[in-house]
Amino acid sequence: MPHISAAEALSHITVLDLTRVRSGPTAVRQLADWGANVIKIEPPESIEPDGSLGASRDTADFQNLHRNKRSLTLNLKDKKAIEIFYKLVEKSDVVVENFRPDVKDRLGINYSKLEKINPKIILASISGFGQDGPYGKRPGFDQIAQGMGGLMSITGAPGEGPMRVGVPIADLTAGLFCAMGIQTALIEREKSGRGQWVTTSLLQAQIFMLDFQAARWLCEKTVPKQAGNNHPTSVPTGVFKTSNGAINLGVAGETIWKRFAEAVNKKEWLEMPEFSNAKARLENRDYLNGLIEEVTSKKTSEEWVDELEKVGCPCGPIYSIDEVFNDPQVKHLNMAKEINTDPFGKTCLVNQPFNLNRTPNEFKQKPPKKGEHTKEILNELGIKDDELSSLEQHNII
Repeated sequence: MPHISAAEALSHITVLDLTRVRSGPTAVRQLADWGANVIKIEPPESIEPDGSLGASRDTADFQNLHRNKRSLTLNLKDKKAIEIFYKLVEKSDVVVENFRPDVKDRLGINYSKLEKINPKIILASISGFGQDGPYGKRPGFDQIAQGMGGLMSITGAPGEGPMRVGVPIADLTAGLFCAMGIQTALIEREKSGRGQWVTTSLLQAQIFMLDFQAARWLCEKTVPKQAGNNHPTSVPTGVFKTSNGAINLGVAGETIWKRFAEAVNKKEWLEMPEFSNAKARLENRDYLNGLIEEVTSKKTSEEWVDELEKVGCPCGPIYSIDEVFNDPQVKHLNMAKEINTDPFGKTCLVNQPFNLNRTPNEFKQKPPKKGEHTKEILNELGIKDDELSSLEQHNII
């Protein structure tokens, strides 16, 4: 079955996907879901058994990462396989990889080589710490980047020590920034007619995601600390107990503070000097939070969300994952999209978080079996069936 574009937006783009584990596949998923012809290139089963690096194919994780792609097996350590790869590069727009930086040189697929084959090619590379420098050859791992990027020092409750985030945020954001870099390079290519090398790393992505916390250090020399569920600067913003659980409150600014105090029938708080302005509320955070919980603990989460939303006070329930996908707004946003898969049959995977009104995306191709499309892709390249048999016998495909 030839490639079926998931959307029209990127249907003119061909991507060679050499990525593995999470950060790279995350980047390529952004291109595949918006219509790019993605050819996932991976070692034959005889060279690298399924699941030996990253999630095995029959897991929800793999299925969620690799929809809308075709799979070609190719042993890039073999000279003949590299020749085939070069032929693919001639006809492609983008190559994405997340090997250690020196692997590209050993395989002969670095940018200087690919540029000579196809001057319009865009090579996108994700590494742990950058393509060069003191840590350039270190292997990358999400939790290591969370720690070195400062995130673990500001996550968790005060005094409890460093805490990782509950998802691989460095991997995921590095992948998203890589996809953004690719799309930027594609737009620039329309002017110059030339490709270029896009690079990012888990460490860079993690530091960028520090955002205002990083700016507090760079501009003010303030070292942020752990604040648990409290917002570092906005009070009262955080988690507050209710009679049946807890809710999040986001009471930022004087107008919303006034609305909140009136909504919970505590107008006297507005007259107390301890809460007279944002600075005073920050200095007396624990005292104020205690008073608020005395009030919020008397009603259910559902009652408080309903009452506070009516007066325009930001708040929300705190869901478990199953509750997330049962929320009516989440259903309305179609964040769980149906697809047929091999291991799960008809199921749902996580949908894209943005929409294009003229060229919407779909889940057109199920996550592929390893090498499922090898024959058709190489036939498209002009390689005949008799040659395919020889390639298979020599573990090249």
